Amino acid sequence: MRIDVPQEIPRRQTPGLPSAAPLEPSPVEQRREHLADRAREHRGPQAAPRHHDRDASNRQPRERRPRAAERPDDRRSRRNDTPNQVVGMSLRDEERRVLAEVGRFRVVTTRDLAETIYDGRRTRMERDLAFLREKGLVQIDSVNARRDGRGGRVERIEVASLTTDGRNVARQTSGLPQDQKLYAGMVKPREVEHDAQIYRAYRKEAERIENKGGSNLRVRLDYELKSDIQKAIHSARKAEPERDMHDIKREVAEQFDLPYVNDGIQIPDARIQYDLDQGSRAGHEDIEVLTAAYRPGHLRNKAQAGFHVYASASDRASLAAKIEDDSHLMENILEL
Repeated sequence: MRIDVPQEIPRRQTPGLPSAAPLEPSPVEQRREHLADRAREHRGPQAAPRHHDRDASNRQPRERRPRAAERPDDRRSRRNDTPNQVVGMSLRDEERRVLAEVGRFRVVTTRDLAETIYDGRRTRMERDLAFLREKGLVQIDSVNARRDGRGGRVERIEVASLTTDGRNVARQTSGLPQDQKLYAGMVKPREVEHDAQIYRAYRKEAERIENKGGSNLRVRLDYELKSDIQKAIHSARKAEPERDMHDIKREVAEQFDLPYVNDGIQIPDARIQYDLDQGSRAGHEDIEVLTAAYRPGHLRNKAQAGFHVYASASDRASLAAKIEDDSHLMENILEL
């Protein structure tokens, strides 16, 4: 069944009759429109409001989640607060010291870095080393400890060394004297354990030097000393080819203030140079790290040289067994 819905029929306008005039706005509306026009002229063209801003007044502000409190040991200092900046990055004081110490001694164990620079806070050290590795400044390696005929499980030693870029950054940020040589990379992995112990011996000797008023400590490793000695010997031989080699070596040893024992110049593992009386005087101490691999004759030469000799507890036991006839030599070996 169809239902017809009635519709209103539009009125037909009678031709010739005027249409109804539009109503004039009231004075209030006229005033409101005038004020709106002036406001638009004052503000200038306005961008249309975005759709998602229409109900901004009805939205509640998002509640901020409180930040978890950080412990002092876990908190990282703001890097942009430190003056030790290089192109593209800034370094914290501990990171700067890591680069300086590792650069001076070529290799340093991470255990020693944690103890001497981070006061035992290894977690903090590991974060800093991760940052330095990410920036390509430091290399971390794990090497086998010396066996020396001992059985049992092989101990692994973790050591840090600088990359070439790390050495360049250390030169800019360390504050070390310009004549302080810095090293990059490991040279002989089999000697890493011995070389890393030089830093430990240095720390003990440096404490003694500072207690007697020494300051501005510099380090010269045997690499640098040997190079300078070889250059001096070569120069002397070139100047006087007929001269006896023993005389040349003896003279060079005296030049570098090193002992000449059994027809050989005795070179320490490291020489520590320092200032006294506010720089008016200078001094130095030579240190040697002994291992169980030292032969009795080599050990006697080092003892006669007058070096400050150090050895670990396990190496001291092995050395004592080798020099039973010269047990008095053990009295001058300091323990690391």
